Amino acid sequence: QVQLVESGGGLVQPGGSLRLSCAASRISFAIYSMGWYRQGPGKQRELVATITSGTVTNYADSVKGRFTISDDKAKNTAYLQMNSLKPEDTAVYYCHIIGTGYWGQGTQVTVSS
Repeated sequence: QVQLVESGGGLVQPGGSLRLSCAASRISFAIYSMGWYRQGPGKQRELVATITSGTVTNYADSVKGRFTISDDKAKNTAYLQMNSLKPEDTAVYYCHIIGTGYWGQGTQVTVSS
């Protein structure tokens, strides 16, 4: 069974950084596009960033210049490096294999002083 397991969330002060990881089993990032999504309190789930073929990336305007998506095919793991975090980045972050029904369980990111 395909599994996506996120980790790396936590509580951080504004301006801080976190790196999220998404480890995949029984599915390869090499042949799929992968995305990070987030759902803040009382908000709809929104796309944060996508990566295709390990090189083509896209970002939501709200995170451009602050977040970086990457993957390590050897480890079958995707990452989201988040810098200059803001309180409005507070959300549960999910990884998703685009075009499939596979989602991770989510990891909470809270940005607060």
